[in-house]
Amino acid sequence: MRCSSNCPAQSPAASWLPLWAGLCASLVGIGLARFAYTPLVPALIEAQWFSASAVVYLGAANLVGYLIGALVARPLATRWSSPTVLRAMMLLVALAFLACALPLSVLWFFAWRVLSGIAGGTIMVLAASTILPHIEPGRRGLASGAIFLGIGVGIAASGSLVPWLLSLGLQQTWFGLGLVALVLSLSSWSGWPDEPARQAETEAVEGRVVSSAALLVFAQYALMAVALVAPMMFLADYVSRGLGAGHHAAALIWSLYGVGAIFGPLLYGLLSDRLGARPAVRRVLLVQLAALAVLLYCQDLRALAVAALLIGSFPPGIVPLALARVHQLVAGHRQQGALWGRATVSFASFQALAGYGYSALFSASGGHYATLFAVAAGAVVLALLLEALMRDGHSAAA
Repeated sequence: MRCSSNCPAQSPAASWLPLWAGLCASLVGIGLARFAYTPLVPALIEAQWFSASAVVYLGAANLVGYLIGALVARPLATRWSSPTVLRAMMLLVALAFLACALPLSVLWFFAWRVLSGIAGGTIMVLAASTILPHIEPGRRGLASGAIFLGIGVGIAASGSLVPWLLSLGLQQTWFGLGLVALVLSLSSWSGWPDEPARQAETEAVEGRVVSSAALLVFAQYALMAVALVAPMMFLADYVSRGLGAGHHAAALIWSLYGVGAIFGPLLYGLLSDRLGARPAVRRVLLVQLAALAVLLYCQDLRALAVAALLIGSFPPGIVPLALARVHQLVAGHRQQGALWGRATVSFASFQALAGYGYSALFSASGGHYATLFAVAAGAVVLALLLEALMRDGHSAAA
């Protein structure tokens, strides 16, 4: 696979190894470390490992760690190199799963959930910037989609692998997740490519002022985070309790959400390659707005199933799109990596704030789901307005 004039030639098999490493990293660090927790919540409460309030509190610990990981990723990579840090983070997630099999105390559990979140945030910042310099520019959208496919696979696994493991026991589930994470870590160990030579004088950007174009991209990515949290947190509960359709219908809707999550990264990455990042972003936001409108105004389960499929594609799918936008704004792998790190911090911050905000709004509104989905739709509208500002105000920068 061609990457630049000074990159060695690779065999077809070798060229896919970095993509496998990236997929495994996003699957372990985000797909499993974050999303596998959701179906474990009832089991943790029923087994009386922790109180219901503590279980919810522990769920938020991963989001806090994710923000920390996004902040420390580049300093860690500067100190030890990106491949070394990525391998260590994947092993850290495996260790965290194993440690969570021992419910010694809330503090013990919280600490390991934070550490798994740190690993996820670090992986999000470093994985693509380590791999994409070795990929042809015309195929980087699809390649980034393949890297972040692991997030979608993890969401899907939260509705399949975890329930099967729970049939063996709660402690065995944590051990099983740790074993899966360890196997994936070892299978991808040699797939990480060497980092390109650093050009400190021409590509050192950590201290540079971020352009207005980049700030608008950060804001748009943050609004996407706000938009995706409400369905991610409340869609299944809305179908089950809000519509009175029951657990079976909710499980079916959530499984379709997981199917969408699998296809989202590859589809959005391909759209980025074919249409360009900005046209792809506009189309995706319009589709999401339509899907959220279905949640607001339609109670037919068939329509909701289609909406769930589309909405599920959004959380993992927007990652390659946002990454492509960053690559449009600056040239040079280190510049792009630094800007992507800041974009991830923006996303992680608003994702965490939205999680707490939606929970508070749900309680204050007396469990009114439409209010939550309306806020999410409003965030999409604002993201579209920012896209219009980009089109009119800094087309040259993109």
